[in-house]
Amino acid sequence: MGAVSLELPCPRKFNGVVPDPEPDWTLDTLVVELNALELKLNNSSPARNPLTKSKCLGISTGKGKERKHTGFVMRVPEDDVEDVDSKAEGHSVCTLRSGTRFTGVEFEFSDSDDSEGDLNLGTPEADLMDKPGLVEGSLFESMRESQLRIEEEIWNRFSAIEADMRNINRNTASALLRVERQMNARKESDRRNDKQYQRRIAEELDNHLSAIQRDHERLSLIEERKIRADAASEEAKRKERAQYEEKVRQEKAKAEADARLKAAKAAEEAQKATEEAQKAAEEAQKAALEAGKRAAKEAAEKQANESQRKMKEEIARSKELQSVKSIGKSGKEIIVKSSEAALKLEEERLGVYKKIVEMNSLHDLGSNKAFQSYGRQIARRVKQISGTIENIRTKASDLVKIINDPLCPQSLSISMFAKEVVSLCEDQTMRIASTAFACARVIVLVSSQFPVAMDLVLAEFHRACSYTVPKHIYPSESGLQTREVYLERVEGYMTLYAALVQTEINGVRNFHGLNEGWTWVARFLNTIPASSSSAVALLAFLKKAGFALFRKYKAQFRKILSIISREFLVELKSLSDPQLNQVIMAIETYLANNQFLQQPEGWQPEAGLLSKIY
Repeated sequence: MGAVSLELPCPRKFNGVVPDPEPDWTLDTLVVELNALELKLNNSSPARNPLTKSKCLGISTGKGKERKHTGFVMRVPEDDVEDVDSKAEGHSVCTLRSGTRFTGVEFEFSDSDDSEGDLNLGTPEADLMDKPGLVEGSLFESMRESQLRIEEEIWNRFSAIEADMRNINRNTASALLRVERQMNARKESDRRNDKQYQRRIAEELDNHLSAIQRDHERLSLIEERKIRADAASEEAKRKERAQYEEKVRQEKAKAEADARLKAAKAAEEAQKATEEAQKAAEEAQKAALEAGKRAAKEAAEKQANESQRKMKEEIARSKELQSVKSIGKSGKEIIVKSSEAALKLEEERLGVYKKIVEMNSLHDLGSNKAFQSYGRQIARRVKQISGTIENIRTKASDLVKIINDPLCPQSLSISMFAKEVVSLCEDQTMRIASTAFACARVIVLVSSQFPVAMDLVLAEFHRACSYTVPKHIYPSESGLQTREVYLERVEGYMTLYAALVQTEINGVRNFHGLNEGWTWVARFLNTIPASSSSAVALLAFLKKAGFALFRKYKAQFRKILSIISREFLVELKSLSDPQLNQVIMAIETYLANNQFLQQPEGWQPEAGLLSKIY
């Protein structure tokens, strides 16, 4: 801060007298100066009486009308004011107040140079000692100065308090701002921590699900390898038996050929014995040549039509029609039409079924709650079968584990499995139509581990629907139920049966495969008469198994379809039953549109994702 310049409200020099350059006088200094001035004036005026009272030099006593005097004026340069303002920005503001410290005495100075600086007060009688207003003026100035100091001190304290309050407000606002920033920072930190924690939870969950998936895939792979190994072992045994049988057949054929050759040679030698025998020998040679040509031709035809010959042989065997007559419960005569071979196979399968039932009766299924629990587990898994590869594999694996459980007899578990699978066809035609192929795959996978399961499943089919034999019963066993319900049941059973015979899984043997399906068609057309129920059964079978039969037998299957068109449909139309129009139209549509060329719905299982299942 710069220096403060003080200026008097009077000329700087008057009659050779210069004001004191330091006007900041105290009361004692003022009294001393006044006494010195009075002494000087008395000494310079010899005619003056020191005891004479004179007029006051102008110091106000507060009485009468006096000349107004002004105090010293404090002036601050503009540069200093700017410095003060710039420095007061960070500190408390101190206000400079201007005012009259005290009033100066109006002096009159002489213009005479002979006095050499003596002051002329205007009246020779003026005497400072005789002025009564000096003490009063000094006291007034002292009181005035004290009041100003008090006011200034009060103002300074007020300014300091005001500055402190502003500092406190600023500090409070700054503290509140810092607290708010800290709260926002803490919220942001908590939000980031929550997001990081949620991300970590998601990663842990994903890792856990991935581990579960890997374990599940590993277990499925182990089960699949086991199933494939067992199937390969069975296939190897079958091939070994087939090779052995083929070897025996070849040896037998070779022996027969050698015998025929020896016989021919003996005949030739006998004919050469006589002249007549010579001619016969020539004729025999010609006959042998012709026989050789015929044999070569027969061998070629045999190789070209091997599958057709098998079909003819099967048809020939199935033509052995057996009609069994018996008396039913109602007292009416019941006629059963079927081939002898089919009835024999049915009897064998039902015999296995009866033995299993007798074994299970010893375990007292009705009173053992543990066995009932196994039955519920099997039923639940059978009903949960769907058309995805993973579902089929999982359900088959679960059923194999349940059957292998040592706490439950295996014969009982297999029997419950066969009953639950076949029972899906009852009053669930729409459901079995969409999951028939999946159920058939589960049956094949389970029966590859337990071959007796296939016999029990077929026995359940034969007990539930006679057309799975095939066998026709007249009058129909549906006498106690409505025709519509009976036809729906026939369609359901034949749908699942057809899906079963055409199921082929790589590395897994189907004990009742497509050959059995071909045999069923031949026996059906040779022994089963045309009727509403037989037409429904045939149509349901063709819808599910026709595609696979055509892929394997090609032209032979087309001949079967031709027989159906020429004979079965003609016989069916000859019945003149209006209720048969719908099934006749369905069979004609199947044949006309070549629907056997189209892959049926659900034939190929869906490649369902494991993540969707989870």
